[in-house]
Amino acid sequence: MAQTSAESLKTTPLYGQHLAANGRMVPFGGYSLPVQYASGIMAEHKWTREHAGLFDVSHMGPGFLTLNNPGGDAEADHAAVAAIIEPLICGDITGLKPGNIRYTMLLNDQGGVIDDLMVGRSPLLGGALYIVVNAGTKDGDFAIIEAAAGDKARLMRADADNALLALQGPEAVQVLARIAPGVEDLSFMQYRAFDWSGERLIISRAGYTGEDGFEILVSAASAARLWDALLADDRVQPVGLGARDSLRLEAGLPLYGHDLDASVSPIEAGLGFAVSKRRREAADFPGASRILAERDGAPGRIRVGLMVEGAPAREGAEILDAAGTIIGAVTSGGFAPSLGKTIAMGFVPPSHAEIGTALQVSVRGRAQAATVVPTPFVPHRYFRKSKAS
Repeated sequence: MAQTSAESLKTTPLYGQHLAANGRMVPFGGYSLPVQYASGIMAEHKWTREHAGLFDVSHMGPGFLTLNNPGGDAEADHAAVAAIIEPLICGDITGLKPGNIRYTMLLNDQGGVIDDLMVGRSPLLGGALYIVVNAGTKDGDFAIIEAAAGDKARLMRADADNALLALQGPEAVQVLARIAPGVEDLSFMQYRAFDWSGERLIISRAGYTGEDGFEILVSAASAARLWDALLADDRVQPVGLGARDSLRLEAGLPLYGHDLDASVSPIEAGLGFAVSKRRREAADFPGASRILAERDGAPGRIRVGLMVEGAPAREGAEILDAAGTIIGAVTSGGFAPSLGKTIAMGFVPPSHAEIGTALQVSVRGRAQAATVVPTPFVPHRYFRKSKAS
């Protein structure tokens, strides 16, 4: 695979902090980012599961979609801005309550996933949405959203002059509450603004590890100061891309460009929950005929979790049935530090997707036993209030 030259790589506002912490920098999504620090991927992974890991995810694509001419009625203005983005996605944004976030997918006309993203309704303003898209697709995603907005709304990208930090793990809430009191009142998939030393932080209770945690949007000018303040707590250690990937794999979370792409539908990916009920009933989203037919019938393939015996089965490894016939391919795979086992995700026909099905994976030309297992491999520990608003 062609490598991006060091001269052409972008850096985040935290680049100096990574170098000072002896982060091993690698090209990722056009950026120079740390794959690990001195303690190594395994230790960083386990630290996040037990304490709080701090990640630089400033390569992601945060932005704000805001009506140009709000009418002043919060509900009407929200309905108007939701009507701009809903024709592009499968989620119910109109029905979001203030401060709530929805996971959804940007779809093409064939029902394939252009990207998966988060869309949040402003907790204070009518007619404003907080959007976070993936790093590798953000330019194309934002172009699609801007085209849909036309002269009705403006998209303000927040990736150039801000940093995005993720604090993940069971001790994350206690750590962050010392800096931003009140974050403990957020439930999973909620966000709002907090003041920290005169700095406005946009904090969402979400993440990509399966653990309770937060994502924090902060100005580029204050990013290093916030990073250092969080690391001053003994419960926090910096974590790189390597452990971020092993954590999300254990959590059974798909990675765009690997487990998701423009040919994969939400149903094939096992993400049917993201096709909201109101949108299903209206069948008013891109690729609705395909997606609804797959939901009511059977898709041609299904994303499954695999427990693998032997060496890790990486992306592209063939999945075989018990007789040795190729039936699919691995899309993500590796060692699961929390389990001490090798796991993978990939696509197989529905006839081979039942839990407990014995399969094989081909690793360097050798067939290794694999079994279809439920995902997530490691249970999620998101914080949800008993009566979330």
